[in-house]
Amino acid sequence: MAKKRRRKRKRTRKTKKNNVSGYGLIVLIVIGMFLVVGIMKFVKSPTFIYYNQPNISQQDKKFVNKVLPEAVVVQKKYRILTSITLAQAILESNWGQSELAAKYHNLFGVKADANQPGVNLTTTEYRYGKPETVTGRFRVYDSWKQSIDDHAMLLAHGTDWNALQYKEVVQADNYKDSAKGLSMDGYATDPAYAQKIIQIIEKYHLNKYDRN
Repeated sequence: MAKKRRRKRKRTRKTKKNNVSGYGLIVLIVIGMFLVVGIMKFVKSPTFIYYNQPNISQQDKKFVNKVLPEAVVVQKKYRILTSITLAQAILESNWGQSELAAKYHNLFGVKADANQPGVNLTTTEYRYGKPETVTGRFRVYDSWKQSIDDHAMLLAHGTDWNALQYKEVVQADNYKDSAKGLSMDGYATDPAYAQKIIQIIEKYHLNKYDRN
């Protein structure tokens, strides 16, 4: 009888051990599934996109990579082409080095309304095709992300007096037409503005991100 009881105890211990091992395996499988899903989401995230063109300085490359993730988000949300956002940011802010961009986080030279936080700075505007130095009141933002979002909303929703002010920019399905729309719709006073935007996009191959 004693021998039989001992054998029974051994079988019970073995069964418990197998149950513990089974639970451990299930836990590992569940953890693995969560890791796979997390990695897939990270790979698909816009923040995973990286700009690494050879014909650009490290400092300028760093600037593009700061703006790029939010520019991709803006395209999906407002239909503003990523290349247009990037090229405008480069041109308007001098690669993030202008005082307006570096100190006040305004990448696009957006003017401030009376009830918005702003700062008075000198800028170049064109009158009758000729450049003039004037003083303007520009928006002050808390971050570049806020500046990018506000710029996209301006293009997508227009001005207070014309909701379709920039419809040619938004409705265009390629960067050339969109850039021409910026000039046509009065975004900038520079008569060569559209051509400058197109040249930046083509020189630095920014239009490859319009497919995302």
